[in-house]
Amino acid sequence: MINIKEKIINEIKKIYDPEIPVNIYELGLIYKIEVDDNNKVLIEMTLTSPNCPVAESLPNSVKDNILKIDGIKDVDLKLVWDPPWTKDKMSEAAKLELNL
Repeated sequence: MINIKEKIINEIKKIYDPEIPVNIYELGLIYKIEVDDNNKVLIEMTLTSPNCPVAESLPNSVKDNILKIDGIKDVDLKLVWDPPWTKDKMSEAAKLELNL
């Protein structure tokens, strides 16, 4: 059986950065996923840059997708800039996809 954190990751993997053809989880934009005993989710994420054109919509997409999961009560999403995102945060799969 898939646990709640795996379900959250699967939902996040459905969201793609519009400028890079890789999902935001593999890009390394998700820094933290915590689920408390009441199924309230804390997400810390960043963007590829503070000037990112989807700075408003991307976090909302993440929150909305997670709220679709059965049993999730609430999502507290924090947009963080420290540490700043770099290509080093990308998964090996993402680096292969982008030929890096």
